[in-house]
Amino acid sequence: MAVSRVSLLFVMASVMFVLAAFDGVKAQQAHGVLATYNLYNPQKINWDMRTASTFCATWDADMPLAWRQRYGWTAFCGPAGDHGEPSCGRCLQVTNRATGASTVARVVDQCDNGGLDLDISVFKQIDTDGGGMANGHLSVDYSFVDCQD
Repeated sequence: MAVSRVSLLFVMASVMFVLAAFDGVKAQQAHGVLATYNLYNPQKINWDMRTASTFCATWDADMPLAWRQRYGWTAFCGPAGDHGEPSCGRCLQVTNRATGASTVARVVDQCDNGGLDLDISVFKQIDTDGGGMANGHLSVDYSFVDCQD
């Protein structure tokens, strides 16, 4: 009786672990998220996070220039994924739902619009039909991806 009770507890714990792991993977992407644009203009400030006053400057401002300029910048406050410091420096594959245009952006800031606040250059990369600029926002899908750093 004691052995079967231990076995049952082990099976239940294993199932809960697998479900939690699946939920964690699933929570790394979102669909139909609002993306607005921000005028970080990192190329005009030598990719200096302190000058841009980004939230992530506390942790990432001293990263090498090549790291800071490898991807366009975004603020992150989406519905799926870690917020605050754990999201700093991570990369997002962002796809315009209307056109399918896609790019990778690095999280350098946080926001409060419930989605993404892309640097204007990143926004324009995926706003291939101009609809986002006309509306002031895009509907995007995003997923966290490896930055290849």
